[in-house]
Amino acid sequence: MKNKDIDIDISNLPSPAYLVDERLLTKNLETLNYVQEKSGAKILLAQKGFSMHAMYPLVGKYLHGVTSSSLFEARLGFEEMGKEVHVYAPAYVDREFDELLRYSDHMVFNSFDQWSRFKQRVQNAPKQISCGIRVNPEYSEIEVPLYDPCYNFSRMGVTLPNFRPDELDGIDGLHFHTMCEQNSDTLERTLKVVEEKFGQYLHGMKWLNFGGGHHITRPDYDLDTLIKCILHMKQTYNVEIYLEPGEAVALNTGYLVATVLDTMHNGMDIAILDTSAECHMPDVLAMPYRPGIIGAGEPGEFAHTYRLGGMTCLAGDVIGDYSFPEPLKYGDKLIFTDMAHYSMVKNHMFNGVNLPAIASYNEAEGLKVIREFEYSDFSGRLS
Repeated sequence: MKNKDIDIDISNLPSPAYLVDERLLTKNLETLNYVQEKSGAKILLAQKGFSMHAMYPLVGKYLHGVTSSSLFEARLGFEEMGKEVHVYAPAYVDREFDELLRYSDHMVFNSFDQWSRFKQRVQNAPKQISCGIRVNPEYSEIEVPLYDPCYNFSRMGVTLPNFRPDELDGIDGLHFHTMCEQNSDTLERTLKVVEEKFGQYLHGMKWLNFGGGHHITRPDYDLDTLIKCILHMKQTYNVEIYLEPGEAVALNTGYLVATVLDTMHNGMDIAILDTSAECHMPDVLAMPYRPGIIGAGEPGEFAHTYRLGGMTCLAGDVIGDYSFPEPLKYGDKLIFTDMAHYSMVKNHMFNGVNLPAIASYNEAEGLKVIREFEYSDFSGRLS
């Protein structure tokens, strides 16, 4: 099958399948590298958003490394990309900590108590690890509390009243993360608050990490303001600047190809697919949002409107309502857009529903199926 909005022949692709177009991924990486070249900042891949490590050699050609929030993420970045590994977690697990030290180059602590608890072990590690404290400026423009690290009673970072300047010995930098899918004007306003509250402590630091949530590769993103913000902080405090976008790396680079299994009617037309919002694109329910489908429109825009549902027994496993120029029928392929980030990293096997295959496309190799899953992947994670 070919579609006017996708020039990849997917007729032999397993269904369902995530498909990442390396041409689009490269375009995003080139944009991120432009920011690096113009500002001197170092950009890292936040693996929580995109952990398709088959793409790590490509990502590593442009970015300086990865950020991790767990032992397994740190190990994945260490083994598969082999560049800088930065780690932050709301709390570190004692039994995992020594192994975590083996993979880490930067380690950010969520509280001064944790810094005190682990400080000696970090300083006695076989390699030098740069340490930081995450701060919470108590300023955010995120509208959904689920994604707001500065929401009331947040467990993320140290607020100014709880900051302990007398315990900064051995701390090289500060980290904040206050954004989600936002433009650089939000960053500019956020930095004013960060400076007002924590600027006095940045003098003498080695680095400042702006965290993630920067939608740098979105078409309307203001790169000039981002670069201006980076240069301002570098020049004012003489610190190295890190950014750790996840979504911006893989934004609009991938698809989820699915197939219609059945159609029915219950007050409206319904189509059941071989994919699932609950299992394969959980942010559709958590955010919530309505993903795009190539060739489909809003309800009523085209002649035939359907509610698309998943194949699990969860009643609310509904992807959304869409209209199509022609009636849907068994075997029709639907191509969901922007499915590279926060899909593979968050999917699961509820109901024993299998995971989509993982595939990539580039001009040299064409379409390549990287991984298909089987029963052992389901049974192996249970006991």
